[in-house]
Amino acid sequence: MMEKKIFITGIAGFIGFHLAKYLHNRGDIVIGCDNFNAYYSPELKRARSDQLKKLGISVHALDIQETNALKDLIHKNHITHIVHLAAQAGVRYSLTHPESYEENNLKGFLSILEICKSHPQIKLTYASSSSVYGLNKKIPFSENDPTDAPTNLYAATKKANELMAHAYHHLYGISVTGLRYFTVYGPWGRPDMAYFLFAKAIQKGEPINVFNHGKMRRDFTYIDDIVEGTAAAIDLESPLEIFNLGNSKTEELETLITLLEKGLQKKAKRISLPMQKGEMMETSADIKKATAKLGFSPKVSLETGIIYFTSWINHPELY
Repeated sequence: MMEKKIFITGIAGFIGFHLAKYLHNRGDIVIGCDNFNAYYSPELKRARSDQLKKLGISVHALDIQETNALKDLIHKNHITHIVHLAAQAGVRYSLTHPESYEENNLKGFLSILEICKSHPQIKLTYASSSSVYGLNKKIPFSENDPTDAPTNLYAATKKANELMAHAYHHLYGISVTGLRYFTVYGPWGRPDMAYFLFAKAIQKGEPINVFNHGKMRRDFTYIDDIVEGTAAAIDLESPLEIFNLGNSKTEELETLITLLEKGLQKKAKRISLPMQKGEMMETSADIKKATAKLGFSPKVSLETGIIYFTSWINHPELY
């Protein structure tokens, strides 16, 4: 089997960090880049990067729109696979900073596709999102469902990524696999996500904002399951594919809060608010396709995953 040399964009991000460790531990050569922007704490990204460097994984401070420098780095290291995770995330931020989504998610992805066009032997796996399902009413969401009614700009840019990937595959024959991630959580997670915001507020005795009065459901997916599914997609090397990667069990927001209270051993103070603009009422992944083609089988329940997460929140020095 050919040795894999895998380049991860957004390697100091939540998923990138965990994926890099997993691939390194199984014997792949892993390098990556991150621009360490200030959307959330650069210190957290630096801490993740430091952990990777201790393992011997090269982390380059580089923006994906620096196309020539990125192309040189990929060429010099004889990269066989790219995993594109760098992006401007977040629904709420897209309401106030739309230009960041154009720059990072559209122009940034175009930069990656142009590199793959120049190196068509490279296999590309990229992060899409469950948010592309938008106003779709059918539950659970299947890869064959319509994705032409996004509820926010972030979702629209992720749908655009899928269309751009399809176009470049059609035009230049590059291998592209998109992964629709469903609400990923776990240790070293993103501080802008609800579960993390809730945990920090509960720890401090501060109130949490509960939108739509808690009447929302999410398909929470533990990071280790996401990483295994992503690695399987890398290994598949499909010419053109899209997969849902989710836990396939939708949970009430109140269940998440209750589990956080249990793990942190503190009660939450709630501020009940109406539905926030741009949010989805429910997400739920149909993973039959990923199970059949990737052997994807999520193992970590929300109850167990929150135990792992709150253990890290309570004792980060042990991780």
